Amino acid sequence: MVKIFFEPHSTTTDNQAQLASGWKDVDLSELGLEQSKQLGERSMDRDLEAIYCSDLRRAVHSAEIAFGTTNIPIIKDARLRECNYGDLNGAPSEIVDKEKPQRIATPFQGGESYEQTTQRMKEFLDDLKKIMTARPS
Repeated sequence: MVKIFFEPHSTTTDNQAQLASGWKDVDLSELGLEQSKQLGERSMDRDLEAIYCSDLRRAVHSAEIAFGTTNIPIIKDARLRECNYGDLNGAPSEIVDKEKPQRIATPFQGGESYEQTTQRMKEFLDDLKKIMTARPS
């Protein structure tokens, strides 16, 4: 049986400024650095074979701080990015949050819809399933 643990990236400077990063590549905040250390500590008892994260700096940095001193491979995959808010990447969260209900099937201007985001995740999970099915028992 495969167990998948989902963890968000740690707090970013945009999170603290109440900005919706989307695909904007931003750094972790001081709080985020500490949260990443705590993620590693609370995950020590999990029998993890791999860490998959988006290719954006905040996710990679979260994973590297949490698991960088282990032998667990960190695998970056752009399909694990959050929704692309297009022209609203980095906009105030209040503005983006109001748009979200209209963006289930209709993409954000210059970005993608939540259905497209879901399709990316499905493709990732389908590929992960193939990898897990192909490995020896």
